[in-house]
Amino acid sequence: MAQLIKLQDYVSRYETDLYRYPSQFVRLKKQQWEKMKQHWENGDLPPAPPSVKEEEEKDSVKEKLFSLFKKKDAQEEEPVLQPSDEEMVFEMERNQDIHSEEELKVSFLNLLFDFQLKWASSTIMEKSYVDNSYRYDERLRYLLQRFPDNIFVMYNPVLKIKNAPVELETILITPTGIWCLTFLEFEEGTAYIGSGERFWVKKWGDMESKVLNPLIGLKRMERIIHQIIRYAGVELPIYQAVISRNGYIDYPQSPAGIQFLDKRIHNEWFQQQRSSSSPIKSVQLKAAQAIMEYCQITSFKRLQWEEEQEVAEGDQA
Repeated sequence: MAQLIKLQDYVSRYETDLYRYPSQFVRLKKQQWEKMKQHWENGDLPPAPPSVKEEEEKDSVKEKLFSLFKKKDAQEEEPVLQPSDEEMVFEMERNQDIHSEEELKVSFLNLLFDFQLKWASSTIMEKSYVDNSYRYDERLRYLLQRFPDNIFVMYNPVLKIKNAPVELETILITPTGIWCLTFLEFEEGTAYIGSGERFWVKKWGDMESKVLNPLIGLKRMERIIHQIIRYAGVELPIYQAVISRNGYIDYPQSPAGIQFLDKRIHNEWFQQQRSSSSPIKSVQLKAAQAIMEYCQITSFKRLQWEEEQEVAEGDQA
């Protein structure tokens, strides 16, 4: 599962220590999956709630994943999460009816997706309000749940360039390169006729309309990322691509350096990214760090930290 290191202008846990959290995510993911699978095989996952009252409270009060097995886990010789990492444990809704390992994997990936949203919108001291639409964003799930752990995802990041906020689209930072991606996806089977004009032609059945040229934003994104990593002394190739998983792109004289990953060839590119077994590299971390230094952050202090700060200030007075 790819790692969501930046989401819009939300405060990210990765920003506090980019060299620590990627490896911690991989380790935690493995530990939690092994525990969850073991408990499922033993038939001791959280049971269905016994009362109507508990059913009504299910949406507001969740069980900490594996909290029912605290005594068992305390005896295991595994690294214990520090108090500062208490939010890293997964949460699992009760009353799940899981019949196969495949269903268990789907449930686990969904838990992991929610977990990633937390890491991409909070730190120990700060938190950002998350737009609820991201929880149902199919494209974000595709990027996180279907790509490997060694890929970093920046989704709609807001960068501050010359004191002005600039929202980009999707950036994948891999061990071997940086992908600037823009998606062009509407109805299934839509055909797009590309050109150097401001608008492209969109054809679906007997209907024809115009869509904004996706290369405008894509080229701007590439220029910004190129300037940032060059200034930071990072040597990683930058690739540009327009993705249309459910449509077709026809651009007779397309500009060099841009890939059009439509329905015909997207899966081939996708499998190439998934098959990469390269570990996370220092140059990859350096590139991600350089970009994140330009990211805008909108957040607020957690209540507990505000209270502690007020107490400290009162003591000083």
